[in-house]
Amino acid sequence: MPRHSPLILVADDDRAHRLMLTTLLAGWGYRVEEAEDGLKTLELIRAHSADLILMDMRMPVMDGLQATREILSYNPAIPILVMTAYSSIPTAVEALKSGAFDYITKPLDFDSLRLSIGRALEHTRLREENEGLKSQLPLLHSEMIGKSPPVLKLIEMIRLVAPSEATVLITGESGTGKGLVARAIHENSPRREKPLIAVNCGAIPETLIESELFGHEKGAFTGADRVRPGRFQAAHGGTLFLDEIGDLPLLMQAKLLRVLQEGEIQRVGSDRSIPVDVRVIAATNRDIRKMATEGGFREDLYYRLNVISVDAPPLREREEDIPALAQHFWTHFARKNRKNVKGITPRAMDMLLKYSWPGNVRELENTMERAIILLQGEYVSEKELPLAIQGPDCACPEDEPFDGAQIGTLEDMERAMISRIMKEVSGNKSEAARRLGITRRTLKLKLKRFGEDSEDPRES
Repeated sequence: MPRHSPLILVADDDRAHRLMLTTLLAGWGYRVEEAEDGLKTLELIRAHSADLILMDMRMPVMDGLQATREILSYNPAIPILVMTAYSSIPTAVEALKSGAFDYITKPLDFDSLRLSIGRALEHTRLREENEGLKSQLPLLHSEMIGKSPPVLKLIEMIRLVAPSEATVLITGESGTGKGLVARAIHENSPRREKPLIAVNCGAIPETLIESELFGHEKGAFTGADRVRPGRFQAAHGGTLFLDEIGDLPLLMQAKLLRVLQEGEIQRVGSDRSIPVDVRVIAATNRDIRKMATEGGFREDLYYRLNVISVDAPPLREREEDIPALAQHFWTHFARKNRKNVKGITPRAMDMLLKYSWPGNVRELENTMERAIILLQGEYVSEKELPLAIQGPDCACPEDEPFDGAQIGTLEDMERAMISRIMKEVSGNKSEAARRLGITRRTLKLKLKRFGEDSEDPRES
């Protein structure tokens, strides 16, 4: 057996059960050691580490809960899978609170066991590789999350192009994080101490885009009551990020080309040229090379922008990054919404991994925000995921209606959740706020916004 195969320590006082597990795990390709009680488990871990521990809860000398606490206080990086009977699930939950990775119930389902072991080992590998990645790339933006081959290739490309002054064209589907790539390039460049100014070319009316980019003089048009510098001047010495460059009107494309070639701008209403020192990074989710051949985009501007091309991969090509991205987002939104979230259930994670993510990372981010808003417990489950991600085979319990919260905008879902909780507590705002994990004042403001505010005579 290869020396590098993971070592699993089986801690169980039932000799027959240990023998069954060690035989099974060895057949799956793992190295295995055994311990008959919690104290022996702790001694083995102190002697030499393991990659994972399968810990029974009921053992003599030192039970599984105490052993879990002792081991994790010694080495918190070891994932522990707790094995427990249904009658001892509360003890297993205590082990989770103490830092165990997950629990599985006896009699063991071998498919679930194999999946849980794989997930625990992958979690450890992901953490180690991300730490290694951070140490290799200390300058990269902290939100560059991932260790899949497409992401590692992207990061290496960023490392190569960031120190240069060349224009960069970032391509990729909507929601793949092109803005994050632009920020990483800027923050790894010699211009990182200067501004990074972002402009969404598709969000600015055609009549205002020239003034937005280049600025205008007082009196240049109706309403121009003062001189206004544009985004190019704001980015002087730094980087200008032109997002959705494919939506830029043809007339503005010609003027942008001139600026890139000459390094000068002219404000609207002025014939005076102003030098600007700006590195331009552009991004698009459209095929502007094809647009250029068909006349929808200036070919000379395309080649001027496309000195270096960087592609942001879609999420379906980097599915192994989904667990880390999901954790990043749920941690962020849990903090933002003041909720105590400990993780995600295996079934919910499996759904995330199997979904095709047409909206890419942005859709995953929105999904996690939605889940945290709807969450009432400590673990995100399939109940908090949209129906599209749950899939056609997922049937939600009929005795747990979601009052339409499975669809609609985040505001719709928040309104439905608050309405549901208010009904459950008979309109008691203090109790509703406690269940939702928000303050009573925040709840009143939300109810007022939804047009549902009314005073509870019991609280006056």
